[in-house]
Amino acid sequence: MPMRVRFSTLTFTFSLLTGLSALAAENWTGFRGPGAQGHAEARNLPTEWSEQENIAWKTPLEGRAWSSPVVWGDRIWVTNANSKGTSLSLVCLDKKNGDKLYDKELCVVKDPQFCHAFNSYASPTPVLEDGLVYLTFGSPYTACLKANSGKVVWERRDFVCDHFRGAGSSPIIYKNLLIIHFDGADHQFVVAMDKKTGDTIWKTERSVDYKDLDANGKPKRNGDMRKAYATPLIVKVDGKDVLVGPGAMALYGYDPVTGKELWRVETIGTHSTSCRPVTGHGLVYATMGFSKGLLLAVRPDGKGHVSGSHVAWKYNKAAPKKPSVLLHGDLLFMVDDGGVAACLDAKSGKEIWKQRIGGNFSASPILVDGRIYLFDEDGKGTVIAADRAFKVIATNELEAGCMGSPAVSGDLLIVRTKKALYGIRNR
Repeated sequence: MPMRVRFSTLTFTFSLLTGLSALAAENWTGFRGPGAQGHAEARNLPTEWSEQENIAWKTPLEGRAWSSPVVWGDRIWVTNANSKGTSLSLVCLDKKNGDKLYDKELCVVKDPQFCHAFNSYASPTPVLEDGLVYLTFGSPYTACLKANSGKVVWERRDFVCDHFRGAGSSPIIYKNLLIIHFDGADHQFVVAMDKKTGDTIWKTERSVDYKDLDANGKPKRNGDMRKAYATPLIVKVDGKDVLVGPGAMALYGYDPVTGKELWRVETIGTHSTSCRPVTGHGLVYATMGFSKGLLLAVRPDGKGHVSGSHVAWKYNKAAPKKPSVLLHGDLLFMVDDGGVAACLDAKSGKEIWKQRIGGNFSASPILVDGRIYLFDEDGKGTVIAADRAFKVIATNELEAGCMGSPAVSGDLLIVRTKKALYGIRNR
């Protein structure tokens, strides 16, 4: 190959890779970001802010919704609902200034299911592709929309699931599929739809159920013991993809193409699992259950019931029940619901440090340029070092707290509180 052609080819390849990297840094495509691990590629994100400092824009959001913001290009989307759950909607905003581009009601629910005061009727986070928004509110409504206009491409209103205390599981995209957990008091299943049409491709029932019986030998109706709110994760195992899906009483591995259960780790006695797993070092790290707060490190290459053979280690001293964990190199970081932060050796589970930072937490943390951003339910935003030594870099305040998790796009930190959506940037 002539030198000039070779140089041109290398230049084109470098430009293409640079462009793709920049695109990835701008887009926050689903719950916990484009890599589903809570990592952002930003290098100039602020560590300090307040209602008067480093606020690029602030847009009030009426309603009650805990879903996280998602970003593609110059637009941001959030789902929304009124407090009674009778009106479900999608809001699209301009990333530059926070202006609302459209606020579209998608579904009117005449008789909403009960939703616990701690949850909302719009807690699942949407997932994006170029030009499309996929979203779910659980049983009442699941759809694919044109991103620019909000026009409905397809919709489903036929999933039967008693969410008992409200839905929480976010959808994910896998190749041609849209995959969602439905773990309710009556039915517990995972479903994969054709993302172009919404047609069901496969549906797999959970294989572990709550079996407590009453005096007459009939199953007791205990919705909490069957509930889960977690979002699945795709992991690579020996060159093949495995769908890791936390349920109420087990962590499951499925074939994402067929829905076949490959393995499970049973955690009998847990329930209301909410955190999304993370992966690294040949392990899946998953927190299981609301009552026990149990963190498991599982080898995802098993077959069948692998509770006794594929759990590498367990940790329950400060394991979160709602905020997902972060993996950074050989370190695993977390904050539990009561404001205790911890750092573990990711390979052994050994506790490196544990410190109380205070507050109550539901939002999952994010990792940006060696720093961890933590947002509590009252408005405090704490930035700590992602290091073996505990260090608080900054503590900040907003007027309302976070239930949903933040997003990052370029040098913009996007935070949804109970009252508003913020664009936070160094100024």
